[in-house]
Amino acid sequence: MQPLEGVRVLAVEQYGAGPFGTMYLANQGAEVIKIENPRDGGDMSRAVGPYFLGPGDSEFFHSFNVNKRSLTLDLQAPEGQAVFRELVTTADAVTNNLRGDVQGKLGIDYASLKDINPRIVCAHLTAYGRTGSRRTWPGFDYLMQAEAGWFSVTGEPGGPPARFGLSVVDMMTGLAMAYGLLAALTAARASDGVGRDIDVSLFDLALHNTSYLSTWYLNEGVNTGRLPRSRHPSLTPCQLYTTSDGWIFLMCNKEKFWPILAGKLGHPEWADDSRFLQFKNRLEHREEIQELLDEALSARPTSEWLEIFAGAVPAAPINDIGQAMENPFALERGGIQEYPNPAEPGETFRMAAPPIRTEGVAAPARPAPGLGADTEDILSNLGYDQTRIAGLRDKGVI
Repeated sequence: MQPLEGVRVLAVEQYGAGPFGTMYLANQGAEVIKIENPRDGGDMSRAVGPYFLGPGDSEFFHSFNVNKRSLTLDLQAPEGQAVFRELVTTADAVTNNLRGDVQGKLGIDYASLKDINPRIVCAHLTAYGRTGSRRTWPGFDYLMQAEAGWFSVTGEPGGPPARFGLSVVDMMTGLAMAYGLLAALTAARASDGVGRDIDVSLFDLALHNTSYLSTWYLNEGVNTGRLPRSRHPSLTPCQLYTTSDGWIFLMCNKEKFWPILAGKLGHPEWADDSRFLQFKNRLEHREEIQELLDEALSARPTSEWLEIFAGAVPAAPINDIGQAMENPFALERGGIQEYPNPAEPGETFRMAAPPIRTEGVAAPARPAPGLGADTEDILSNLGYDQTRIAGLRDKGVI
């Protein structure tokens, strides 16, 4: 069994951050039921191109929604609310990634649901929170990176401000929501446990994850900026260096690695050089170290240095996405997973595999659901007969 088998989550979600978090729950065996509005085509990411497995079935959508189920339901209709509340009696948690003023209006917060399920956990992922002056504001990942200072520490000095190449605020906020949900679920399942609201916002996550850089500013007044070659602000050597055919990233973030690196490069004398003895000395002489390492590393291609450093000096090649997917070590680790292609029976499509693994238990590998694919089955299990289901469908409720 997967660790979350038997946990039912109702997810009022779309696009990125919320679906990314609930996908982690689904990958661990939870039954995640996407609640999608039948009036507007469901989750908008179904139509996000440019690549599709079939009409309205985007590869972007699958990247956030594998191993889930889909129920079409209009939560703004009274009949839809009645169906939803019945579902809540069977569920452990409700999640959403809506604007911060919408949850109460849709009746998906704890205050609205505790009377029918006192142990329900309601996890809210918003842009700017459910309180405060921005609760009604929409917001997205790149805006948070910009306002929380991430652009100012990304990229090369002298260039324009730069964002991360991935929507990392969305992804980390989704994970934070999943973590908060499971923490609250642990308490709710205690003998006298009750449910609660759990809140996480893109803005709060982005601000919190400035981590030690914000700690340095708040206590020392140090405003860290962008550094050449993706340097660490204080540890050396920890940056890009040149090889005979490109780049290599070295990350000697423990004192023990400097003398090992010096020996591997054929310069054991550097280990005893007073300029380079400790991190504080090497920081003062970082430019000299860069010149020395560039010169030494330029004698061989990156692949040879990786063989020389293997297991002794922390080092990595600079891969593009294609090279990362074809990396022999990623394949050795089972880092690519195959899923049945819903558009081509008997065919498969591939995605990066879930990173959390349970020994002896294969990760589930179901493609993302079609819009409303599980509606009839879910309602039938609630006790709805075909006549009642047909009536809801005729009214556009499902």
